[in-house]
Amino acid sequence: MLFSSIPGLQETKDKLIKAIKNNHLAHALLFHGPEGSANLKMALALATYVNCENPSEQDACGVCSACQKMAKLVHPDLSFTFPVPGSLVKEDDDGNGKKVDILGPWREFVLQRPYGSLQDWIYHNGFEKKQLNISKAAAKQIIKTISLKSFEGGYKVILVWIPELMHTASANALLKVLEEPPEKTLFLMIAHQPEQLLTTILSRTQKVLVRAFTDEEIKDHLIAEGLCSREAGMQIAPLANGNMREAYRLADQVVDENTAKFRDWMRLCFTLDINNILSWSDNFQTLDKEGQKALFLTGLNILRESLLKRSQLEDLMRTAPNDMEFIENFSLKALTENKILSIYQLLNTAHYHLERNANAKILFADLSFNMAKVLRKKETE
Repeated sequence: MLFSSIPGLQETKDKLIKAIKNNHLAHALLFHGPEGSANLKMALALATYVNCENPSEQDACGVCSACQKMAKLVHPDLSFTFPVPGSLVKEDDDGNGKKVDILGPWREFVLQRPYGSLQDWIYHNGFEKKQLNISKAAAKQIIKTISLKSFEGGYKVILVWIPELMHTASANALLKVLEEPPEKTLFLMIAHQPEQLLTTILSRTQKVLVRAFTDEEIKDHLIAEGLCSREAGMQIAPLANGNMREAYRLADQVVDENTAKFRDWMRLCFTLDINNILSWSDNFQTLDKEGQKALFLTGLNILRESLLKRSQLEDLMRTAPNDMEFIENFSLKALTENKILSIYQLLNTAHYHLERNANAKILFADLSFNMAKVLRKKETE
């Protein structure tokens, strides 16, 4: 992967390249950032750059033998460690055996979903209801790997994904090699919650914060990749809230239709059209979970925009022009500040229960009737 494949984040790229040029690159780096950030891609881009045969001032060449191998994640000096169910790796083995069998699916996962989460990795392999961790056997394999010479004479790169799930014994086994690794060995750890790591691990790594994407970076990237129209990109970006994983998912959900759906849903609730609400509940249940969540997230964003509109903070609004009329009418004619906050809480709670596999039909019907109470309530402002 190349730095150029990552939208924006130029300040982080410049910082890493400057460290390499000044020979100040730490031997152990902890890339940390929120879910949906480019922490994994940034680490892989760095691994590509340090082993590139003809690097430029800003990026790896992308065409040399090393870059082509890195692009396929098959470079012999690039090793991966990631959480797997304990049943796949026995504590008394040397890290080979069944662990190797999962390397193919891992490469496929990273290439297809570079912004993917741990939950995506679990679904990708059908690991539901299994406890994942990085075992002591995996730590032994890391120690064995770095004891060998580099195959191609460059850096040996050990990439550890989600070290938060590292078994305590595993972490302790790696302390010495993290502090004093062999020459030209690079440890790259990719974490979302670094505070869960042992202090002894944190103290041996240099932190690299990979911030969330800006709305503009997400919008421009989705449009450039042909994943959505400009209008849809303007709607997706604020909904994604800096999370590229969420942006990809929303791009598959035709977000511009969700605004119209939410508008029609609110009309049903306001008029308390019980038969149609129950019909909508049936239809809501037929959507996949991501589609259900997308509707709720659209509603949360519309409520945010409505609150900004009522507060006369239009400069902070991120609504697409074609939706502005609905936001204005909804916020000024149907809502008050108290109603916005009440409906926001109802939607947020429903989203929480949906994540935890609540019955979608019952959840939607109950939510609709509760929102109807809020919308129809008479208030003195």
